[in-house]
Amino acid sequence: MLDSGITKLYYTISEVADMVKEEPHVLRYWETEFVQIRPKKNRGGKRIYTQDDIDTVFRIRHLLRDDKYTIEGARQALSKRSKASSTNGAGAGELMEVRGFLERVLERVSE
Repeated sequence: MLDSGITKLYYTISEVADMVKEEPHVLRYWETEFVQIRPKKNRGGKRIYTQDDIDTVFRIRHLLRDDKYTIEGARQALSKRSKASSTNGAGAGELMEVRGFLERVLERVSE
């Protein structure tokens, strides 16, 4: 598939599941456990994920799969990060974006 250089604004749950190497039912479960994941739904009722949603899913996956956090531990870690981001200003948010980008690059390279 050719990359046209155009970034999509919205992704389906199947596309996000493929990106993070999880099944769609896992993403739906994470939506019930983490308030940080709240994808919008289109007119047809299908979930549409933004890049921010995808970055959050990557963070959750990293905490659960790589760092071996429990659901509750991951929830607390995300809560601490969001509090730190809000107190540190835009710099912390930018770093989180860079980290999310680098995690996605590493995932694609290791394929």
